[in-house]
Amino acid sequence: MRKIYQLFKDKPLHKGLILNSKYEILNIIGTGSYGIVYLCKELHTNERRIIKQLRPSKRRKDTNLFGREMAILETLHHTNIPKFIESFFYKEHFMYVMEFINGENLEELIFHRKKVFNELESLLLLNQLLELVAYLHENHIYHFDLRIPNLLLKNNEVYIIDFGLSRLVTNEDDPIEVSKMKYQDYYDLGEILLFLLYTTYPSNRKKALPWTEELSLKLETVNLIKSLFGLQKPYETIADISIDIKKAINAQVRSN
Repeated sequence: MRKIYQLFKDKPLHKGLILNSKYEILNIIGTGSYGIVYLCKELHTNERRIIKQLRPSKRRKDTNLFGREMAILETLHHTNIPKFIESFFYKEHFMYVMEFINGENLEELIFHRKKVFNELESLLLLNQLLELVAYLHENHIYHFDLRIPNLLLKNNEVYIIDFGLSRLVTNEDDPIEVSKMKYQDYYDLGEILLFLLYTTYPSNRKKALPWTEELSLKLETVNLIKSLFGLQKPYETIADISIDIKKAINAQVRSN
């Protein structure tokens, strides 16, 4: 019954609708677990914006999560992270506006456009991403959902989007839980690197083997992935990861 209720209650707003007297809905980009995302045009500037709407069927807990996501975006001021613009209510709908980044989604690039990344390209992209994660961690923010659908590429630069699961930690947070969040971001970096590396792997291989056997990688890259996954001594700091990424990049450059 709840799914039927959500189906009717969470019907997206239609194209052409004007929100907050200044944003025209151009398209529905997608829906998430608690949000509906629209591509809009700001009427007085003609600029494109992203508007995220809290699903009307969601309860107070989800409203708090939605508010937390907005609060996190408001604290961030980085060119490779969408800029928070404002929040408002349209009738009973809770919404917020952020910058539109005209980039290409990494998941779409890999699975639909069949883009491949060799080992050096994968490491260079991860190095860029690490700089963004370092910025987040320096601001006591843990993304907690670093995945290829939440990454955009624009002019060969990587951008992070979707902060719905992110956490801004304070001195009152349990240090053990904070440590878990840190290691989750590190683990996610390892998964992203593997996704990139597997773009060059033949998909017609019948027998599945561990990644250490399927992929032909430099030792420096293997050690990097293992430490990100905690399969050997895990990384304690971003600086340690950065050192090993640069070692892996240099190993690739020397061999080319």
